[in-house]
Amino acid sequence: MSDPFSSHASGASAPATDAAAIVPSDGADLPSPARAIYVGGDGTLRVQMISGAIVDFAAVSGGAVYPLRVRRVMASGTSATGLVALR
Repeated sequence: MSDPFSSHASGASAPATDAAAIVPSDGADLPSPARAIYVGGDGTLRVQMISGAIVDFAAVSGGAVYPLRVRRVMASGTSATGLVALR
């Protein structure tokens, strides 16, 4: 399929062009940083941001997209399910 927007620059607020399931890990970064995270099921999301800061997002809602630039989703502290990295 031809993409009429392929010559346009893709900024941080542009729609995602790729997605991959996230397997939370305390020791491994995502294959590439996420531009946002889709959460399938309610819970807590513990992430390492691009800056290196580790942050807990309590009570995230399933079915929502969170505009978080993250390098890692931690296994310990994450109870949210159905996580998908949007790039």
